[in-house]
Formats: sequence, C-alpha cells, structure tokens
Amino acid sequence: MTSPGRTERLVLPGVLTAEQAAATVAGIVAVQRADGAVPWFRGHHLDPWDHTEAAMALDAAGEHDRAERAYDWLRRHQLPDGSWYAAYADGDAGAPTDRGRETNFVAYPAVGIWHHFLSTGDDAFLERLWPTVRAATGFVLELQQPGGQIGWKREEDGTAVTDALLTGSSSIHQALRCALAVAEAVGEPQPDWELALGQLGHAIRCHPDRFLDKARFSMDWYYPVLGGALTGPAAKERIEEGWDRFVVPGLGVRCVSDRPWVTGGESAELALALWVMGESERSVEILRSIRHLRAEEHGGMYWTGYVFEDDAVWPVELTSWTAGSILLAVAALGGDEATTAVFGGERLPAGLEPDCCLST
Repeated sequence: MTSPGRTERLVLPGVLTAEQAAATVAGIVAVQRADGAVPWFRGHHLDPWDHTEAAMALDAAGEHDRAERAYDWLRRHQLPDGSWYAAYADGDAGAPTDRGRETNFVAYPAVGIWHHFLSTGDDAFLERLWPTVRAATGFVLELQQPGGQIGWKREEDGTAVTDALLTGSSSIHQALRCALAVAEAVGEPQPDWELALGQLGHAIRCHPDRFLDKARFSMDWYYPVLGGALTGPAAKERIEEGWDRFVVPGLGVRCVSDRPWVTGGESAELALALWVMGESERSVEILRSIRHLRAEEHGGMYWTGYVFEDDAVWPVELTSWTAGSILLAVAALGGDEATTAVFGGERLPAGLEPDCCLST
C-alpha cells in the first residue's frame, strides 16, 4: 500500500484521513496494468480521458513513476493522426473496442502531461511527450468550427461530427491552455492555438446556441467553470442558477437533473469547480456528502453512483476515475502545487480572445 506519508496533501477532515487516502491510491495502483494503462477497473475498458485523470491522481499522491508509465502508454498508442480511439479493452492486447475518436478525449492528455511536469520538473519527460501533445492538439483543432466550438468526434471511417458538446468543448478549453503551456516550456510557441483558444472561450461564454442542448446533464452546468472559460461573477451566476436542480443535500450531485441518481465523479468535479471559484467551504461540503460512496471493504475505492429513491448502489462498479477525481479535488483543497496550477489556471495561457459579450 502507498505510504500515508506520501499522501499528506490528500488529507481532508471529514473526507479522507492519511490512511484512507493511501488505501484509495493503492486501489488505483492495483487497477493499473504493467504496461501503464489504467482501465476503469480490471476487466473493463480504458478511455484516454479517464486514464489521464487516474494518472493525475497518481502524481498528486507522489506516485510519479506510475504516472509517467501511464503517459508513456498514451505516447506508444497514439494514432498517426494524433488521436486515440475512444475505448480500449483491458488485457495484454488492449485492442480498441470503440474506434471513434472523441476530441475531448484526445485533448485531455495535455492536461495530465503538464500536471506531471509541474509535479516532477522533469524536462526530459516534457520534451519526450511534446510531439504527443502537438499531434493531439492538431487533431482536435481540425474539428474546430467557424464559430469557435469543437466538433465532438470523428467516426471510425473518418467522418467529422461537427456538432459540439458544451462539456467536451469546456474540457478542451482547459486542455488547450495546458497544451500552450507545454509549447511555451519547450520553446515552440503556437500562435494559432492561442487564437483557437480565444475563439473557443468566446463561443462557450457567449454563444450557447452553438452547442447541442444537454442542459439536463450536470456536466454541462459546471464544466464551463471547471474548464476555466467562465470566471468571476459569470461563474458564480451559473453555479447558483443550477444548484437546486443538481445538488442533493447530503448525497452529492445528480448526473442528470431528472433522475434520482448521484455520482461520485460529477460531485468531485463540482467540488473542484467550487474550489476554482474560491468557495472552498462549499467544495468540502460536497466532498463530505459523498462519503457514502466510499467502499472501505473494497480497498477504499468509490462506487460510481447511488440511486437514492431505491437506496441502491448503481452501477455496481468501483472506477479508477471516480477515485481519481476525488483525490484531485482533495489535492486542490490541500494546496498541491501542480493540481492548483492546472485547475486554478492563473498561470496558464489565456489565448487571443475576441471581444466578448460577457465580462468575466
């Protein structure tokens, strides 16, 4: 098991003790394969976004070698066009099970790679992974639409899906900022990316009509804040507007507004968004509300969700990314420097922004 001494920034009263944090980290370590891949759980599939989130949690816990192996898995499995498939099977072969290529999945490794560099100061790692970031970002920006939003995927046959998702584009907003930070650090500035980032941020803030209507999903509610596109009064207004629709006091955050189902991942991400806004007390309150999802009898991992009308865990799965999201939220609240830099965003490039209809 990971030593409690290595998880000191993952201690949060009422949420995690040092021993509990160490157990959760050990649970993620147990899921990681020898080749570095981190599936949802053993026997299930891997996707590049959740794989990256788990790797970031490993870095926050001081498991830097394991995190580096996760990023090297991405480097080795990157496709010639810069993308990754949407899903890979668990097991030694790791064959793709979904050959679509989703833009937010492809963009997100830049966040983890920058987080790892900030965690370790490893210049050689950043130089080695820079071509991975550059190629992935190129793939993503090929699907940027004239209005700034990002089409959400390419089909298996290469057909571009130009419809945009607000959650996905908001995640890409954060990823582009991290990709630009990587580019600056290796001495290869990318002015076209700065313009693309500015256009994307403008679309998120000012043109909700450019995105598919997924307003019943809580991620569409908080992701513009979590991804750094909405800040200040605009962020506060958005969170307050949706609070009663999505937050179930004492239980967590609904995944979908019209279903009696709270989920650990969405709850932890909202906690991160609240921390970004400077509302640490409410952030801690959300994390404490999902203690009921912790499965001590299963190594301190977390159930994905809970249907409160039925008093039932559902689905019956303990996912690496749920545990990872909770550890990252706690790391931000605990002041872990790399985690606060990546999610706080104060030192991340802002992009070249056109005039916007909102003051943020």
